Amino acid sequence: MSVHLTHLTLSQFRSHQRAEMAFDGRPVVLYGDNGAGKTNLLEAVSLLSPGRGLRRAAPEDLIGRACALGWKIEAQILSAGTPHEAITEARPGTPRSVRIDGKAATQAALGHLCAILWLTPAMDRLWTEAAEGRRRFLDRLVLGFHPDHAEASLDYEKAMRERNRLLRDAVSDPVWYSALESRMAEAGARLTANRLAVLARLKAARDDTSPFPQAALDLADDAPRGADDLAAALAESRRRDMAAGRSLIGPHRADLIGRWAERDLPAAQCSTGEQKALLISTVLAHARALMQDTGQPPILLLDEVAAHLDESRRAALYDAICALGVQAFLTGTGPELFTPLGSRAQVFCATARNGASFLDPVT
Repeated sequence: MSVHLTHLTLSQFRSHQRAEMAFDGRPVVLYGDNGAGKTNLLEAVSLLSPGRGLRRAAPEDLIGRACALGWKIEAQILSAGTPHEAITEARPGTPRSVRIDGKAATQAALGHLCAILWLTPAMDRLWTEAAEGRRRFLDRLVLGFHPDHAEASLDYEKAMRERNRLLRDAVSDPVWYSALESRMAEAGARLTANRLAVLARLKAARDDTSPFPQAALDLADDAPRGADDLAAALAESRRRDMAAGRSLIGPHRADLIGRWAERDLPAAQCSTGEQKALLISTVLAHARALMQDTGQPPILLLDEVAAHLDESRRAALYDAICALGVQAFLTGTGPELFTPLGSRAQVFCATARNGASFLDPVT
């Protein structure tokens, strides 16, 4: 059973003063010149999931240039055969709020409606940059299978921030540390267990017949993985952590290690094109596994993904998306990049006029 957006309305969101779009579940193509607002629309969709969206922007940075009142995103989401209304918005100086079916909700609750996963041009360097980006990518994969992963992450981060403050202030009271370390250990063990379970699931969902190189993924984490052992390790590390002014062990330092499975080659040593292809194969394995386990694949946001693929791989990606029944939002500069999709996709042309973005359906 497909999960997809059926309606989306943006108000004063970045370059979109007002945009209303209706979708029928097919892949959505957005083409137009650079600066026409294509990525801004993908960013809006990404905010229908927990977190700060695909650009990790602060709420105030999302307000349209022509209006200082704030922004609003309204969406109708068909999930497990049931329609839901999700609204998220923010006014200047306030955090963003969420309402689901007319009731106030947390951002974490959005993860229970649908899984949203994205690839952006900035992620082309994912395998060669710092571990933080790979860790965020992994946690986004995990959210599709374990929506409560966001809550565990928030619990862990909150306890760690409080512990770090004690460390910086050179507080030595063991009772305070023990309470915080117990919270960190409990939430941290959940984070690690979720990550390992999803990596095992992705391995089982690999498609060795695909034209995309298959990624072998592993978790590099020096911290103990059980709650009791992690709590003991944190207690033992207090003196060293106090010298550093921060927590030096735990799942917040984990790394996602990727290799080209067939060649046993580290992803960081692959060409730029192959690194992108490894990310695509991982996204497809994730969608395949979710479809097998829940019947509901994720919504995919693929920004400028076609620009790095040759003609045969573009066609293979589109075929895989359609075969899985995934609602994917794909952006590019011209319609010719999406010719193989034909009538299998909805197409919109993005244009910028008078400093605002417009999205017009193409029939």
